[in-house]
Amino acid sequence: MSALAAILRAHIDANGPILFRDFMQAALYDPAHGYYTSGRAAIGRAGDFFTNVSVGPLFGTLLARQFAEMWERLGRPAPFDIVEQGAHRGDFARDCLASLRSLAPECFAEARYSIVENSPIQRAAQEEALAEFGDKCRWLDNIEPFTGVHFSNELLDAFPVHLVTRAGSEWLERHVDFLDDRFVSTDRPIACEALILQLSRLTGPFPAGYMTEVNLAALAWADDVAAKLDRGFILAIDYGFSRDEFYHPARRTGTLTGYANHRRIDDVLATPGEIDITAHVEFTSVIERFENAGLRLHGFADQHHFMVGLSGLHFADNAAPTPEQTRELRAFKTLMHPALMGTTFKALCFEKSAQPLARLAAFRFVQ
Repeated sequence: MSALAAILRAHIDANGPILFRDFMQAALYDPAHGYYTSGRAAIGRAGDFFTNVSVGPLFGTLLARQFAEMWERLGRPAPFDIVEQGAHRGDFARDCLASLRSLAPECFAEARYSIVENSPIQRAAQEEALAEFGDKCRWLDNIEPFTGVHFSNELLDAFPVHLVTRAGSEWLERHVDFLDDRFVSTDRPIACEALILQLSRLTGPFPAGYMTEVNLAALAWADDVAAKLDRGFILAIDYGFSRDEFYHPARRTGTLTGYANHRRIDDVLATPGEIDITAHVEFTSVIERFENAGLRLHGFADQHHFMVGLSGLHFADNAAPTPEQTRELRAFKTLMHPALMGTTFKALCFEKSAQPLARLAAFRFVQ
């Protein structure tokens, strides 16, 4: 039994079953033993899962182009804050800043890159990756007021979720117990008022045994980011669905899953802290939360259309590609291919006090 499993077992033995949400929080973010905070998370072909950053530096380059356009749209503020959450080991930040330095030097001169990170292990890796940029970068425990852009890539899907099941005409919340030398699920009445309110928005009908997730942490995150944004944009890229798609009665087992070595793990309770646990994002509620905070939806697109829009900022139409550009085009096809990341991932952008001009390049093909 791992150290984290022993800690969770002792807590359950002393206090009774815990919310699945709290189990997932510990499994991913326990300061010493969590999958992400311990540095165990491995991304890329040799790791547990694959992200946009795994494709290579092009993802950072294309977003750097978009950030430079945002800087222009905001009237070239100084400083221009780029705030990232979920930076993992700093690869995106390094690729983005290197591209800004070479492709948009005026924007780079005013840029201040802030990474919101609470894990000392992750911070150390990020500091090493970004050492060449010196005081251009800083680290924060929490989001501070900013003018610029808040960016995240696969952040919301890693928030701990409440797991609920349908029993007759009511919802029950899934808890985790420890019986017969293993962690098991047990369902109990819901005590969280915010969860009850969120579930009241669902129409159904839902069959008996229907299971799904509610990501209250994503809504609290939206409140926080919206409150800290003085002027600028919020850009989040993640995989997920609209509310109607997410809570479709046919999606009987929800979206929660575990990953290790690029394989799905069915039993997400078995090895806490050793695998990734994730759930798709329900975007409609996140959009409503930002709008209720007074922000304006700038664009919402699948990654295919998002990347095609960005391509106009980077790829020349009439030039024979260099070997480097040929490599970039291969990476671009992976990022935007409908059968790979192009339709699964979505890009969501909100704005506050920005000039109400035409759409940003990334959203120019959005209806």
